[in-house]
Amino acid sequence: MTKPITTLLFDFDGTLLDTNELIIQTFQSVLNNHYPGKYERIDILPFLGPTLMESFASVDPEKVEQFIEEYRAWNVSMHDELAIEFDGVSETLKFLKAAGMKMAIVSTKKNDMVMKGLDLLDAEGVFDTVIGFDDVTNTKPHPEPILLALERLDTTKEETLMIGDNFHDIEGGKNAGVRTAGVAWSAKGEAFLQTYNPDYMLHHISDLLKIVRGEEI
Repeated sequence: MTKPITTLLFDFDGTLLDTNELIIQTFQSVLNNHYPGKYERIDILPFLGPTLMESFASVDPEKVEQFIEEYRAWNVSMHDELAIEFDGVSETLKFLKAAGMKMAIVSTKKNDMVMKGLDLLDAEGVFDTVIGFDDVTNTKPHPEPILLALERLDTTKEETLMIGDNFHDIEGGKNAGVRTAGVAWSAKGEAFLQTYNPDYMLHHISDLLKIVRGEEI
């Protein structure tokens, strides 16, 4: 018998906070400064999800640190102007917390930037812990960050759901042995995420309320 879900692990960017425009414009600013006209918006989409190190290494392994420094400077300067929560996120998170859910952020982003993003949500005290880039040796899709979240939350794989907007969230969840949910508002599209066979596909964040009650969505 399948155990009820008591624990929710959320990716952050593109899942709870709409940072897609921020990320795309940041990459464009950095890369078009070095390679004018080479990177259109569609060329940036593969960089949504992986770590900055992985993304920039695919462009030029010799300039990774320089690119990351330029990226973070532009991203911080434009963060609060371009980032906004997806519809219903703060309200739904509060309902889930009130229902007794254990909840954590599991992100590939550096911890200080996750916290900066959390300030844009009306969800203070909702998350029991935050797992970011600084906490792990291996990022998603490696199971390490998800398993660390389970350890911190004192919960089990069988009662945990990993929610995210990208393949590494779904693959990471499967590698850690937890159930997974994709979000249809992913910048890469619902059809792309479906190819990774998540257990659920959310069309609105409030679908989680039905899932944790054991209802169909």
